Amino acid sequence: MDLFEYMRNKEQERESPLAARLRPTTLDEVVGQKHIIGRDKLLYRAIKADKLSSIIFYGPPGTGKTTLAKVIAGTTSAEFTQINATVAGKKDMEEVIQKAKDTAGMYGRKTILFIDEIHRFNKGQQDYLLPFVEDGTIILIGATTENPYFEVNGALLSRSAIFELKPLEREDIKELIHRAVYDKDKGMGSYDAVIEDDAMEFLADLSGGDARHALNAVELGIMTTNRSEDGKIHITLEVAQECIQKRVLRYDKTGDNHYDTISAFIKSMRGSDPDAAIYYLARMLQAGEQVAFVARRIMICAAEDVGLADPNALIVATNASLAVERIGMPEAMIILAQAAAYVATAPKSNSSVCAISEAMSAVEKTGNLPIPVHLQDAHYKGAAKLGHGTGYLYAHDFPNDYVKQQYLPDALVGTKFYRPSDNGYEVKIASHMERIIREEEERIGQ
Repeated sequence: MDLFEYMRNKEQERESPLAARLRPTTLDEVVGQKHIIGRDKLLYRAIKADKLSSIIFYGPPGTGKTTLAKVIAGTTSAEFTQINATVAGKKDMEEVIQKAKDTAGMYGRKTILFIDEIHRFNKGQQDYLLPFVEDGTIILIGATTENPYFEVNGALLSRSAIFELKPLEREDIKELIHRAVYDKDKGMGSYDAVIEDDAMEFLADLSGGDARHALNAVELGIMTTNRSEDGKIHITLEVAQECIQKRVLRYDKTGDNHYDTISAFIKSMRGSDPDAAIYYLARMLQAGEQVAFVARRIMICAAEDVGLADPNALIVATNASLAVERIGMPEAMIILAQAAAYVATAPKSNSSVCAISEAMSAVEKTGNLPIPVHLQDAHYKGAAKLGHGTGYLYAHDFPNDYVKQQYLPDALVGTKFYRPSDNGYEVKIASHMERIIREEEERIGQ
């Protein structure tokens, strides 16, 4: 690096956005993601020991994929090279590979190649990297917001460790905001700004786990807010609202309004009112509620209130939960609205809830009743000699794949736990059960 390049890098560092300037340079400065970089975790130990193999970071924007790559760059003894797959081509990769070979040959040093947005590379570009990853010419670090199992070649995946980064917790975002406002070295502490608690809470909530989103709002607030009479820049709730372009709603995620709104949302779905369900969904999303939390409540409602009256409701809700994790806001609101409307308009039954509640109560009262001998496993060592499994009738050997035999313990024979309702698919369930039992009784009578 010559003097001009050094000065250019220094100037770029000074002029770069706050989110870039605040990036940590050591592992101990990293906020969040303790599930992969906690002190007892594999990745932490590998970085500290400078013993990295090829890895892929996968997670939503603003969760620290590039940050971790930069930390590795600052701690490793290997040569570190970064390219972005949105603009890099095969020629760029050829130059990197040649330089890596030269570095290894002349200095005996490995090269770490960080590829941001690696999912943007096509199959041919990814295939080009494979032999050089395999022979150790480069150690690959890929970063992607897309599921790597869909977007990255299987051959590269098999040679890489996958680490999934999660949206940052509110407390993590608050810690970063505090650094941004008061740190004089990397943050904006020299501006003599203060941020009010409710403004910090608001930005942490609305960021949706995206640190960059919150830090951009902080930077905008400090740069555009006039100083008060005390000479300080005050980041108030109103300033935060302007910077992140969201209206403050009376919605505290730990207070009564949070519980009232989610309660109204669930009761609207249970009560088959799709309009009200989507209205309360909109209120939660507008206030910054986490989409994963909303998706979980829809899944619970699908199981608890729809049940087997429409078995597809739980499938729709579960798929919606998976989809919003991969897609994120704002498109996730469409998926949640579809799932909420489906559950709200589906026929309802809580037969499964009643069944498991009564069964749990029976188990609590009667304990571990003896399982009928013919239902016991006959395959483990010595079981057959004890008579286990003797007399069991294999249902598929009989008409309708059904045969009458005792399944419940002796003390519970004749007990009914599951009672299908008269709604939706459970009508078919009841009809089917009645038919096969009746035909079996007729068969036995003959």
